[in-house]
Amino acid sequence: MLYKELAKYYDLIYHWKNYKKETNQIKKLISKYKKSDGKKLLEVGCGTGKHLKYLKDSFSCTGTDISGDILNIAKKNVEGVLFKKADMKKLRLNKKFDIILCLFSSIGYVKTYTNLKHTIKNVSRHLTKGGITIIEPWFSKSKFKAGMPGMTTYDGKYLKIARLNISEVKNNLSILNMHYLIAEKNKNIKFFADRHELGLFDTSKTLKIMKDAGFKAKFLKNGLMKDRGIYVGIKV
Repeated sequence: MLYKELAKYYDLIYHWKNYKKETNQIKKLISKYKKSDGKKLLEVGCGTGKHLKYLKDSFSCTGTDISGDILNIAKKNVEGVLFKKADMKKLRLNKKFDIILCLFSSIGYVKTYTNLKHTIKNVSRHLTKGGITIIEPWFSKSKFKAGMPGMTTYDGKYLKIARLNISEVKNNLSILNMHYLIAEKNKNIKFFADRHELGLFDTSKTLKIMKDAGFKAKFLKNGLMKDRGIYVGIKV
């Protein structure tokens, strides 16, 4: 529901996220590792386009997402970027890029290692030789803390949002049952329940998948968010 009925609240729920700071870190990684000469950039799972907002002046940007509702918001948030609806597991854009990003743990939504292999092969197929992919993972199984309560709030003058969840683990899936209370001026309070399932992918297995897909890959412990790290792969 967060990417459909609740899409209009997405940026408010994640109001705490510093996209500009994260983008500066991404640019440093691109400058350090990218070997190709071009500046064509693709972000898969681009969400509402907040990273692309700070990338578009340096690169020729395209953003894809599986949610049409989220992309409609991205188009309003960011001008000068081409947005397309696409599933990263079945990506077929018939175009090559120098940089492919998958951020904010979007990769976790592919759920299984089989889907992860398909996705990373798709990324490789869309990259030029010497191009770079930067993938920000969801938590690994050893880092994920099941059973812990989580809360996010937004406190505007005319709109209040509270989101609470308890997480659990089932096999290699993390399951987050999100409960939303939304209060808007002159409207009845709304309640939504939303279930998210994300794969808990092992670092060594992910690096092996990247290597098999044609990448010289490494995992950096210091990523954009705490305890998640980041993968950097160069297309060989």
